[in-house]
Amino acid sequence: MDAEVDGILIAAHELKAPLAVLRQLALSFEGVGEKDERIRGEMVSVSERAIKQVNDLTKVRRLEDGLFTMEPVAVRPICDDVIKELSYLFRFNKRELFIKYSNRSQLVVANRELLRGVIYNFLLNAMHYSGAETRSELIVCDKSDHVRVSVRDYGPALPVDVWREMKRGFIEKPTSIAMRPGSSGLGLFIATRFSRYMNAEVGAVRHRDGTSFYVDLPKSRQASLF
Repeated sequence: MDAEVDGILIAAHELKAPLAVLRQLALSFEGVGEKDERIRGEMVSVSERAIKQVNDLTKVRRLEDGLFTMEPVAVRPICDDVIKELSYLFRFNKRELFIKYSNRSQLVVANRELLRGVIYNFLLNAMHYSGAETRSELIVCDKSDHVRVSVRDYGPALPVDVWREMKRGFIEKPTSIAMRPGSSGLGLFIATRFSRYMNAEVGAVRHRDGTSFYVDLPKSRQASLF
């Protein structure tokens, strides 16, 4: 693994302990008013998301060990699980999330944990990059011998250099994304590395009014048994 990326992963791992302390401190507040309670809830939510991304980064480092088993996985329940976790964040930031399932093939070959990480990071990106009162879209559909999970946002245009890296199939390292404030490209870095491990094709489509990020997962032949 590239030494610079490896350094990023090590630094991220060191951040896990203070983030956990921050979360615990927020949870320890008692007898606060309604406004303070909302602030406390947001502190807990932010720290938990940061811890989750640190955990994902440690998984990136472990991919080389081949410890993540590939198996037939149902896509929709994983999407439902991620949506349930992030629904509060979308509501809190006044974002709408549109969901459409049209895939007839229910099973794909993937790792449940890694696939969840890909979908989670795509949705988190969409929430951050869409403006207030705008919507994001999660669409699952058949694509030849694959099932495509696509997340569409209506935010600023994706820079051409990032789009080219996505077209290549992976992002080399987390980088800032111009016109997309608050982004380090960390979520996309994680999603592309997880997808590459699962032999899934990842990419992005640039629209005039936003971007669609997608992952194409090979259908499981076990589906024919059902």
